[in-house]
Order: sequence, then structure tokens, then C-alpha cells
Amino acid sequence: MSWADKLRSFGPGLLYAGAAVGVSHLVQSTRAGAEFGLQLIGVVLLVNMLKYPVFESGPRYAAATGKTLLDGYKRVGEWAVWVYILMSMLTMFIIMAAIAIVTAGLFGQLTNMEFNAPFLAVGLLVLSLVILGFGHYSALDRIMKFIIILLTISTLLALGFSFIEPTIRSSAFETIFDLGDRSHVLFLVALIGWMPAPIDISIWHSVWSVSKNKEQGKRLSKRQVLTDFHVGYWGTTLLAMCFLGLGAMIMYGTGEQPDASSLGFADQVIRMYTENLGAWTFPFIALAAFTTMFSTLLTCLDAFPRTLRKSTKLVMPRFDQR
Repeated sequence: MSWADKLRSFGPGLLYAGAAVGVSHLVQSTRAGAEFGLQLIGVVLLVNMLKYPVFESGPRYAAATGKTLLDGYKRVGEWAVWVYILMSMLTMFIIMAAIAIVTAGLFGQLTNMEFNAPFLAVGLLVLSLVILGFGHYSALDRIMKFIIILLTISTLLALGFSFIEPTIRSSAFETIFDLGDRSHVLFLVALIGWMPAPIDISIWHSVWSVSKNKEQGKRLSKRQVLTDFHVGYWGTTLLAMCFLGLGAMIMYGTGEQPDASSLGFADQVIRMYTENLGAWTFPFIALAAFTTMFSTLLTCLDAFPRTLRKSTKLVMPRFDQR
């Protein structure tokens, strides 16, 4: 099999990576490094290992049956599908709005231009809708391969550059993680909860896997599907540790207090990075931050309608026109 054929066989696993590498990585992982250095890197790795079976269930079920996890839920009972519909309806608008605002802010940082954040957020949503509307799954598949490669390279370069001129630290500002400290425990709970991604992405993955089969005109083998998943899953684990390392190298022990908001914290990391290493490094860290959030925006905007349409079709088939 040629490299081109191997690359074409990848898809849902990289879409998983695009959806997973968002707030959990750019904000939570980086904040973990900024506040506690490398002390929690083992926790990040352990959480990803423990949650592996949950996320693997999506592609494994699709490979074995040719159907989505939503079809499996239907076999349990329609109530299970209705629960998913209700949970998605209650959260998707808030999630999409938050992701779009953060992405818009980072785009403004990357281009160094002044934009009205809500207006730009709407513009990015429209751009994403155009991409998905005209190209459907195949366009998303191709674009996400490019974005994930770009994200990985820019993140690794950003981390590598942080070793060139390490930040000056003071032991007075270095925090030791303490299980007896309530604020530390609450942060740990949030980190574990966000890492590597919301559990319902396993459902999205199964739906993307079935869409990939339809695009290919055949069902991919179990080996191909799981290889694709492993690349995406363990790739996001590596990126989580990279962002944690980035926070540790740039902010830990400096006395700089992490901003409470997601966008404010991302801006803070970019600013400190360029101040410490020089303006020439700005494109790398800004690009890593922006592609992190834009990949999440694009994949979530595809996944929510796709899975809701599928679930609605299962419980109300008379409303499906196709």
C-alpha cells in the first residue's frame, strides 16, 4: 500500500483528534503546567490510558457491525437515544458559542488585527458551514488531515523553542500540588474531567467511521479502523503533554497568575511566550493555539448536526426524507 493510500485510509481518528484537542489541551493542560510544572504530567498520561476503552468503543463497534453506537443504543431502547438527543440539545449551542468566541479571539491574535469578537465568531461559523455544506464528509476529512498535521508541527516547534531560553523562575513562586488543598483538588477534578475529551465523542467517532465507509464504498478492516483510532488518540495524548510542558516552561515559577477565562489565558500564554523568546516565535505559538481551537470548531459543527440527524432518524424515521 502506497503512502497516499495509507493517508486516505485515515480519517475518523484525525477527526477525533480535531474535536478532542481544544479547551482540554490549550487551556486545561497548559494551565496544569503553568500552575504545577511537570507534576501532573503522569496524571494526564494515566487518565488517557484509563479512558482508552471508552473512546475505543466507537470505532470498534463501527468496525465490527458497520453501524454507529446510536444504532446500538436503539437496540437497548429508544429511551437511550432520546437521552442523547436531550443532552446534545441542552449543551451544543453553549459549547459552539464558547468555542467560536475563543477561536475568534485567537484569530485576532494571529493576524494582529482588531475585530469585533462576536462578529468574527459568526464569520468563522459561516466559513465552517460553507466548508461542510459544499464538501460534506469528504471535505472535512481532507481539511482535517491538513489542520492536524499543521497543529502537530506548530505545537512541537513551539515546545522545542521554549527550551532555547528557559523562563527565569523563583522557588518562591513554585507551587507544589497538595491533595489537602481544596483548590488543587478541584483543579485536578476539572483536568481529569476534560481530558482527553467529552465521552460523547465516542459516538461521533462511530458516526464518522460509518460515513468513511460510505465514502470508500466499502467497510474498512478492523485493523485499519483501530490503527486510525490509535494515531488520533495517542497523538492527542502527546499533544496534551506538549501543552502541559509548554505551560511549565513558560509560566511555572514566574509569579504570573493564570487568567481565569479561557481566551484570556490563551492570550496570556502567547504574550509570555513571545516576550521570553522574541517576536519571531509568535507565529508558531499563535498558529498552534488557533489551529487547536479551529479544528475543534470545525469538527463539533459537523458532529452535532450529523449525530442529531442520525438519532432523530432512529426514533422518528417518518421525518427522514432520504
